Amino acid sequence: MTISVFDLFKVGIGPSSSHTVGPMRAAAEFAQSLHNNGRIGQTARIRIELFGSLGATGVGHGSGGAVILGLDGMSPETAQPDRMQERLAQIRAGAELQLPGRNHIQFDEAEDLHYIIEPLPQHPNGMRFSARDSAGLTLFSREYFSIGGGFVVDEEAIRTACDEPVDPATAAIPFPFDSMEQLLSYCQRDGISISEVMMANERTWRTKAEITEGLLAIWKTMSDCISRGYKQQGVLPGGLNVKRRAPKLYSKLMSQPEASLRDPLSALDWVALYALSVNEENAAGGRVVTAPTNGAAGVVPAVLNYYLHFYYSASDSGVVRFLLTAAAVGALCKKNASISGAEVGCQGEVGSACAMAAAGLAAVSGATPQQIENAAEIGMEHNLGLTCDPIAGLVQVPCIERNAMAAVKAINASRIALNGDGDHFVSLDKVIATMKETGIDMQSKYKETSLGGLAVNVIEC
Repeated sequence: MTISVFDLFKVGIGPSSSHTVGPMRAAAEFAQSLHNNGRIGQTARIRIELFGSLGATGVGHGSGGAVILGLDGMSPETAQPDRMQERLAQIRAGAELQLPGRNHIQFDEAEDLHYIIEPLPQHPNGMRFSARDSAGLTLFSREYFSIGGGFVVDEEAIRTACDEPVDPATAAIPFPFDSMEQLLSYCQRDGISISEVMMANERTWRTKAEITEGLLAIWKTMSDCISRGYKQQGVLPGGLNVKRRAPKLYSKLMSQPEASLRDPLSALDWVALYALSVNEENAAGGRVVTAPTNGAAGVVPAVLNYYLHFYYSASDSGVVRFLLTAAAVGALCKKNASISGAEVGCQGEVGSACAMAAAGLAAVSGATPQQIENAAEIGMEHNLGLTCDPIAGLVQVPCIERNAMAAVKAINASRIALNGDGDHFVSLDKVIATMKETGIDMQSKYKETSLGGLAVNVIEC
């Protein structure tokens, strides 16, 4: 298993990891390649083509702006949302952008950026960048594919079926695993936990202190996103006029603390608040953490914040265990199925996030490795077949509420598993395989194209 916890949990910008973060990365990579191969000086124009799901919902997801800013030198890890909009307005007003190693080139968004609903054959999230000289001749062209969670591969990687960079150092990891069955075998053989397996593998590249510091920094970004989300009033951008609900819910919960004494389920209101806060921030283009994607970014933070606020035993070391355990499940979902809504529907995004959060919560609740697997399996099994049908191509309806529902489902999955002995009928490996098969069978109109489901049955207003 070559997927790091820091690959799954990445700081980025909303509203979509596959439609915003990935395209920005791809555009930046293309611009750098153009500079490296010496064609930058001859380049007069760049043609951008977004295919498949990117073509169908790229406008609502902000894909166009992301690739423009990526070519202009921004990266999702460091881009500031306010500065992004300011720079994008400058580019559009001036009809030019800046490439690495030179001043400016002409750029007309209407002429140079094209949304094409027909997908490329390799993957539903395809992009093609073509640099042209002053005579209109193509100097350099490259295709990229945004495969979910902000991961991007080029045409060569897709052709060789390699979905992450090959790193020679991965051969040295102490516990390589491609299935939960393998992972559990290490736990049983050595008497260690899933988080300890993940920590040992991560130490191939970083010290324990660096891993701990990095994961706590990831959590701080998640926590800051929650706090921003319930403080921001107003309507989400995009034209649906969806009101932010987190601020009102936060005010209500803070003004009636005694209600928690009478309502045994009041904790779930807080969980919903945490998830709504994150996904409303994501929908507004704010800074979030892919977990494992932007569209599902609220589930893990909501459940982790629930742990920190409602468990007496909560601690920073628990946060690290939670994230390491969740990452093990997310890595298996990505490797053996997909975390891309455009490839398998929302079961690959929110379903994977639910399984990850359930596993993480079970781990910090004292579960055995077998109970953790059971929690993850329950979380994923009961999201099988979940479609991705965002209204108007925006990551708002049903995406925001869906995160709140999945967070509650993850907590329940963890509790069901903890009340058992770890013995269960269906394995996580089988459920992940089923998720992949279901995604293959699912019609493309239900896979982040906004051509089916709620996207066509609800009037945009």
